[in-house]
Amino acid sequence: MKIKTKLRLGFGFLFVVVIFFGAISLFYMNKISMSSKVILKDNYETLNYTSNMRAVLDEHQLPLSATAKKDFENYLELEGKNVTEKGEGEAVAALRKAYESINNPAASLVGMQQAVTKLRSELRIIDKLNMDAIVRKNDTAQKAIEKAAMYVIFAASICFLILFSFIVNFPGFVANPLREFSEAIREISRKNYKQRLEFNGSDEFSELAVSFNTMAQELNKWENSNLSKIQSEKLRIEAIIEQMQDAIIGLNERKEILFFNKVAGELMNLNGETVIGQNAEVLMKKNDLLNRILQDKQSDKAMKIYADNKESYFQLERREITVPNYDGQSDVAMTQTSKAAGEVYILKNITQFKELDEAKTNFIATVSHELKTPISSIKMSLKLMDDERVGAMNVEQKELVQHIREDCGRLLKITSELLDLAQVETGNLQLNFVKSDPRKIAIYAMDSVRFQAEQKNIELELISRNNLPKVNVDVEKTAWVLVNFLSNALRYSSEKSKVVIQVIENAEEIEFSVQDFGKGIEEIYQKRLFDKYFQVPTDGNNKSGSGLGLAISKDFIEAESGKIWVESALGEGSKFCFSLPIAP
Repeated sequence: MKIKTKLRLGFGFLFVVVIFFGAISLFYMNKISMSSKVILKDNYETLNYTSNMRAVLDEHQLPLSATAKKDFENYLELEGKNVTEKGEGEAVAALRKAYESINNPAASLVGMQQAVTKLRSELRIIDKLNMDAIVRKNDTAQKAIEKAAMYVIFAASICFLILFSFIVNFPGFVANPLREFSEAIREISRKNYKQRLEFNGSDEFSELAVSFNTMAQELNKWENSNLSKIQSEKLRIEAIIEQMQDAIIGLNERKEILFFNKVAGELMNLNGETVIGQNAEVLMKKNDLLNRILQDKQSDKAMKIYADNKESYFQLERREITVPNYDGQSDVAMTQTSKAAGEVYILKNITQFKELDEAKTNFIATVSHELKTPISSIKMSLKLMDDERVGAMNVEQKELVQHIREDCGRLLKITSELLDLAQVETGNLQLNFVKSDPRKIAIYAMDSVRFQAEQKNIELELISRNNLPKVNVDVEKTAWVLVNFLSNALRYSSEKSKVVIQVIENAEEIEFSVQDFGKGIEEIYQKRLFDKYFQVPTDGNNKSGSGLGLAISKDFIEAESGKIWVESALGEGSKFCFSLPIAP
């Protein structure tokens, strides 16, 4: 039976109950009304007739006048037609006989009075009969009313119980299946695909249960078919992670260890099988190296760890794992949002590369040092050749000597930069910190390049106030950075232009900047300006040097706890800046 049919039958049943109760109530109300009507119609009219006849006798003298006789006879006639009680007919007949005695012309006055007395006696008998009937009928009516009230109350109670039972049970006919469906769907959302619904009948709920069971069965098949595949892929990934030469640690969003390969266990002296599932924050307190890895922010600096019976170097990489955030919205929204699912820490062993880099640095330092002496000797010989006492040179010879001198200068600069770079990379950079006036450092750097600026008619402008707070720096290294900035600015500035040097106080730092008004640097090159050996591609003859100047400048400034950066835009020039902390 369909749900719609059941609902119609249920509400039809309610309608029948209401009609039944109404019919019973109307029946007994009509019965009570009929009883009351009988009392009023029969007995009350008789009493009214006798009362009117008595009034005629009281209001008129004997013998009765024609009008009085007419009234009395009229009431007597009506009473004769309204005889309802036992004995009332005899009393009416006696009343007629007594009335005839009054109207007898031969009757004396005494006889008439005796007849009136008889007449009044019969009227009282009729009144008594009707009064007794009224009392009797009233008792009967009261009993009928009580009986009707009992039946109505009984019917009302039966209807109430039926309706109450209907109200309590009928909503469950719809609500109970819906609750079962809700619980079943909740189980499906928890991936309990073995959930089934059992409904007997042929209504819509039964059809929906069949569809639900089919869906759950298909989901269960899909889950079982993919479970083995997922398990196989999981084992494969675990095997790959285990065989990797890098130490790998995986955490979920609750900081619990998901995977911990063999290399990581050897480095930290932990058993990977026992730590999986444990909270990493608890293990950190017991293992210093794990605490160092999880607390260390990812940086370019290598981490030194004792491994393989020697000091080894590892590069730490931290990667955050995210998964799509399925929030019940549209597919587009789901693909655009994600939530964190954990973190992966990877320790790459870079000891071999570190050793090669150190060997390279030592080689460069050795070669640079060895080249510096012969280059200086060549420069000395060139200086002697300029002396007239050695011998005069023609114009062509002087030009050749000048070219040799410029090349020797460039070679000497490159070797000096390579030596400085080698000192930085080997950690042997020696800094002589002194409290210095930043304005004097800027003036010293400007004096170093003033001759070069005058050759190109470039104006050097210093913007700075006196009495700036002092900085605790290596004056020579800081001035070297400024000279490098100024040399680059002069190289890329056109003749008769201007280079601005600015030294200002900014919060707790002193900011140095060198600004030129050349063609500027493209944004794609700005991030690589401070990389070693990098040079901005140009279409002119300005591409010279080793590409180490800015890289060494960055190392010098960072060694002094400062920051270095560049601001540039095409067609507006470039502004190279660095800041140093104010001396305490």
